[in-house]
Amino acid sequence: MSRLRVNAFSVSADGFGAGPDQGIEHPLGRGAERLHEWFRPTRTFQRAVQGQDLGTTGVDDDLAKRSFENLGAWIMGRNMFGPVRGPWPDHEWKGWWGANPPYHVPVFVLTHYPRPPLEMEGGTVFHFITDGIESALRQARAVAQGKDVRIGGGAATIRQYLKATLIDEMHLAMSPVLLGQGESLFDGINLASLGYRVKEHIATEAAMHLVVGR
Repeated sequence: MSRLRVNAFSVSADGFGAGPDQGIEHPLGRGAERLHEWFRPTRTFQRAVQGQDLGTTGVDDDLAKRSFENLGAWIMGRNMFGPVRGPWPDHEWKGWWGANPPYHVPVFVLTHYPRPPLEMEGGTVFHFITDGIESALRQARAVAQGKDVRIGGGAATIRQYLKATLIDEMHLAMSPVLLGQGESLFDGINLASLGYRVKEHIATEAAMHLVVGR
């Protein structure tokens, strides 16, 4: 059965999934690039994002590689797609990732403002969903054809799906970094009362990996 997953989502030791002042100059918010220091050196990142057959192996890479397995679709919030806010002024913005994004499957972007589907190289098609998280999940599962659906982020999107208890499994990489402010992943959420528990935890030099599920 198709599962809804969060994978390789980096979070600070004080619970922030993004820093403050996200925008074109700071896509992850100020200081938040440090959250991904466990991921960027891995062979999985180098292959998927940089297109290079380089990078480190080991536990961090194993978990990064697992995050791309058995995926039929993605869901993300509009802020993860780009820095444009409010009504789309035009259709020039096509994401942070260039002509060939690293998804290679349909991606459903949550937004309040309609926009035609955007077809990119490599099989990625961005669909812009205006009627809520459950509609996005239904459409993602329909095209995934039994494979899993992955939520890419950001933190606000993950919170919405957690509150609806729709997420089956969540892999968090807790980086040894304090941001102090930004986008809190668990603001207003009691995971235990929602039935979630820690199923797996693995420490590496770069991160504490937690797998949370119900």
